[in-house]
Amino acid sequence: MFKRWDHMAKTFTRIGKDITLAVKGGGSDPSLNSRLRVLLQNARAANMPKDTIERAIKRATAKDQDDYKEMVYEGYGPHGVAILVESTTDNPTRTVANVRSYFNKLGGSLGTMGMLDFIFDRKCIFKIANSGQDIEELEFELIDYGAEEVFLDEEKDQINIYGEFTSFGSLQSYLEEKGFEIIEADFERIPNDTKSLSEEEAAEVEKLIERIEEDDDVQRVYHNMG
Repeated sequence: MFKRWDHMAKTFTRIGKDITLAVKGGGSDPSLNSRLRVLLQNARAANMPKDTIERAIKRATAKDQDDYKEMVYEGYGPHGVAILVESTTDNPTRTVANVRSYFNKLGGSLGTMGMLDFIFDRKCIFKIANSGQDIEELEFELIDYGAEEVFLDEEKDQINIYGEFTSFGSLQSYLEEKGFEIIEADFERIPNDTKSLSEEEAAEVEKLIERIEEDDDVQRVYHNMG
């Protein structure tokens, strides 16, 4: 139960920082700020409390608010597993020192930005409510807006749409104009090459990933462990 609460708190913190950045970049009116609009939907999907959402918006407009910066760190964990770390921080010097220490202490090494570009493809993803749409027909329509893959997640009864990173805006506009219910929208980094490890080796990598994820500045961690 404590682990679930911890995960929920981390999710709220991550979405809260995303909201703050979106407001700084495009204002606090969701009708005029498309990025903020989908983040508010993400917050509702995660059952984020209303006052937590309002605090994130206020934080962006506060004069004494430190500027958040989005930083990406790339390195290799134990057994050559590629690990990419996305962070939002008001102190990049602190964050890079912390992330480097996690890699060093747990059998990995931090590298240089861009070194893993050949391993991870950056994609946008939309999850929309399933109301009995014809998936093939929907995919055919969405290809013109940058969609690459459209499929039904039967377990959650929702439709997942993957597209190029740069297609986020055009896909969001189309889905909103056509009245689709967007449950969640985000960016993901998907490995195009994975490494198979033994159970023991995988446990070593998991230990490093968990340690990185515990850091308050870290938003997301991606890896290519199979």
